[in-house]
Amino acid sequence: MPIIDNAVYVSGHRIENPDSLDDTFEYMRAKHGMAWIGLFRPTREELERVAAEFSLHPLAVEDALGGHQRPKLERYGEILFAVLRPARYLDATETVEFGELHVFVGPDFVVTVRHAEAPDLARVRRRMEDSPDLLSLGPEAVLYAILDEVVDEYEPVCAGLQNDVDEIEDQLFSDAGAELSRRIYDLSREVIIFQRATEPLRGMLDALRGGADKYHVDLELQRSLRDVHDHVLRITDKLGSIRSILENALTVNATLVTQRQTETALSQNEQVKKISGWAAILFGPTLVAGIYGMNFDNMPELHWTFGYPMALALMLVTSVTLWGVFKWKKWL
Repeated sequence: MPIIDNAVYVSGHRIENPDSLDDTFEYMRAKHGMAWIGLFRPTREELERVAAEFSLHPLAVEDALGGHQRPKLERYGEILFAVLRPARYLDATETVEFGELHVFVGPDFVVTVRHAEAPDLARVRRRMEDSPDLLSLGPEAVLYAILDEVVDEYEPVCAGLQNDVDEIEDQLFSDAGAELSRRIYDLSREVIIFQRATEPLRGMLDALRGGADKYHVDLELQRSLRDVHDHVLRITDKLGSIRSILENALTVNATLVTQRQTETALSQNEQVKKISGWAAILFGPTLVAGIYGMNFDNMPELHWTFGYPMALALMLVTSVTLWGVFKWKKWL
């Protein structure tokens, strides 16, 4: 079974490491403790077994099995169901990889269902076990720690995106052209997806803080949730700035590409003008030579003493006249 970790806690201390879910359920009931079960890509049968024990709502179970959910927070009676979209930045490909995490929080249990490597929930568990006072606050404290970990892992992603933006700004006035436009577009799309993962967290955290008094959440835990909320606000503001920069960069790059294309077309047009001008200049003498090169018998100029000088003069006058006209029109 894809159980990553499975433990029972009493007063913030890990007292049992059950070998199976049946043992977990038994220890939890007998010791009146809290169960924390971590699952990685469970099958339907495996998750439904956990759902039956903890009375998880079928709709939430279907969401956890199907995946591809947007971040959200839903309450089914005493059970909270949260969907989170963790992310990590891949330096090798300069892309953002998004995961999906489902968290069921009940009065005496926490069940996490991961569909990707991120986030590092083992680190969250170690942190909580090193702080038994925090862990003793119950499942809500575990949910806070998971939210805090997911949001903390957003920071390196923002740094990676900012570094990409800096590189794009450096390349903007180079000759990158359409290739740079493609990179800006791909990065903008990743930022939009990232925004979809982070912006719902503000509403989720507001809802958790709003229900804190009703569900008797510890005051210190409320303060911790406020700190996570502030962190989320900073990240969403940063992503908004990055997206604006990318939109402006795409516009500027498109303008520069158009300008370069226009300059190239104008340069080519100037070359065409010069070639056409010299072709016309050479056409005049060629025409005269062609006419007198036909050698018809009834061509008086062929037998005229000044016929040859006249033909040369006609060629020269035609060429000089055309050269003057094209020079005046700035074709040459």
